[in-house]
Amino acid sequence: MANMQIAHHLTTITIFIALSYLLLSLNAESETVFSEISKSHCASSIPLLCTDKNSEHHTSRQILELANDPNVIDWLKRIRRRIHANPELSYEEFETSALIRAELDQMGLKYRWPVAKTGVVASLGTGGPPFVALRADMDALPIQEAVEWEFKSNVPGKMHACGHDAHVAMLLGTARLLKTREKKLQGTVILIFQPAEEGGAGAKRMIQEGALGQAEAIFGLHVSHSYPTGKVAARSGAWLSGSGFFKSVITGKGGHAAFPHATVDPIVAASAAILSLQHVVSQESDPLDSQLLSVTRVHAGSAYNVIPNSVNIGGTFRAFTNETFQMMKQRIEEIIEKQAEVHRCHAVTDFMEEEYPFYPPTVNDQQLYEHIRKVATYIVGEENVEVVPRAVGAEDFAFFCQVIPGALFFIGMRNETCGSTHTAHSPYFFLDEEVLHIGAAIQTAIAELYLYQNTNSRVSLYDCMDM
Repeated sequence: MANMQIAHHLTTITIFIALSYLLLSLNAESETVFSEISKSHCASSIPLLCTDKNSEHHTSRQILELANDPNVIDWLKRIRRRIHANPELSYEEFETSALIRAELDQMGLKYRWPVAKTGVVASLGTGGPPFVALRADMDALPIQEAVEWEFKSNVPGKMHACGHDAHVAMLLGTARLLKTREKKLQGTVILIFQPAEEGGAGAKRMIQEGALGQAEAIFGLHVSHSYPTGKVAARSGAWLSGSGFFKSVITGKGGHAAFPHATVDPIVAASAAILSLQHVVSQESDPLDSQLLSVTRVHAGSAYNVIPNSVNIGGTFRAFTNETFQMMKQRIEEIIEKQAEVHRCHAVTDFMEEEYPFYPPTVNDQQLYEHIRKVATYIVGEENVEVVPRAVGAEDFAFFCQVIPGALFFIGMRNETCGSTHTAHSPYFFLDEEVLHIGAAIQTAIAELYLYQNTNSRVSLYDCMDM
């Protein structure tokens, strides 16, 4: 009887094991089939659901390989040199704009022109969402170039001393690279060639005239002598300060310096105002809230023995938040006018917003900043990607960042062997052209991978499962 019970139990256990094995096999097979079906659907209609960091890295390296083509490198240099030799100031970039349009025509890209007088807006890709924008500024500076080389400025008193010629060349290079990969784009790239960054608030006018279109995000770059050629530097949050200018006329009553009691001396009033303005930053502001206020111009009189009727003073003020910026604007006007009143004078302050529009702080979006870091790491290596310190320089790219998420980054161009060591706005500014193809590759990868990732965000795993 006991043997029969043991045999019965063994039979039951054997059947249970067999059934369990069968169920496990069927389950594994069904998972394999589902996995293959899912992969098949993803690969054919939603490529990014099956991508990972390795594939993103592979895509970036493919783009860099295209940019490393000697024909592309030579073409980029020729473009940049043509622009450098013919610099044009803000809202005068007619020849630069014509060159851009001619190159876009050769690529077969559609564009809109004129935008903000000389600007060009091109696009390529699917024509549908997601949309991402890339921006390059075009204008030169009123500086006499002091560098002697074959492609020195042909226009007396004008020079590309801030690298905008390189920015245009790199964005045209980006257009060329994207065009070769257009079938891989999972959305639309908008290319913005913008006039008048140097004080003319060209970005603001481009926005007003619809340059952003349906863009959901925007990226931009700027060459920098602070970093070796090809190194990338950026940061999230407030990076570059807002900027504004002011000028004041302080009026008194002039007369002979031997009879000061018969005059109302505006120089004394201006001196008191200038000293009091220093207290705005040192005594009235949070020391952890970085600000700058500098009086940079003082003009009065023409004779040594005459107290003048009036004094002209002027300068710049900068801050990293709009609230602080507006506070400084208010205090500048109050201090100058009240100090003039104390000294029996009258003052009028002008912030010249029509001629020199206020530039807001440049605030990089956190996610877009992380995207730049990731892509730059793929292209130039983690050791060549840094966090840039905050600076009180201003950039009108900030206007774009007020409308949609944006991120600006530096790309190094410092190379002692070719003399590329001088700061922007110097008559000795000289650019290492080896940066051109690197910048074009980074921008191309930024745009292409942004579209891929944001196509992904529109489709959940369950969407893929339902296919």
